[in-house]
Amino acid sequence: MSDSIHRFLGGSPIGVAVRLILISILVGFILSWLHWNPHDIIQWVVRTIQWAWHSLFGSVEKAVYYFLLGAAIVVPVFIISRVLKMGRR
Repeated sequence: MSDSIHRFLGGSPIGVAVRLILISILVGFILSWLHWNPHDIIQWVVRTIQWAWHSLFGSVEKAVYYFLLGAAIVVPVFIISRVLKMGRR
């Protein structure tokens, strides 16, 4: 059991706890210096996901719009050209 815990944590539990505490203090100091708090970070993540969602699916919506707009001209011209080509045979 102890070996599996040691392997999972990547070291002794006390050593890992000390490293996590020191890294947490350092990261907390940096975030405080930048005037960031957990709410700001969560809001940034949410806004980034929303931006990605709108960019991806907003582009799909525009592509469908452009397809339909172009097809309104291209398909009738294609049909007319095929009908005229059949009449020449």
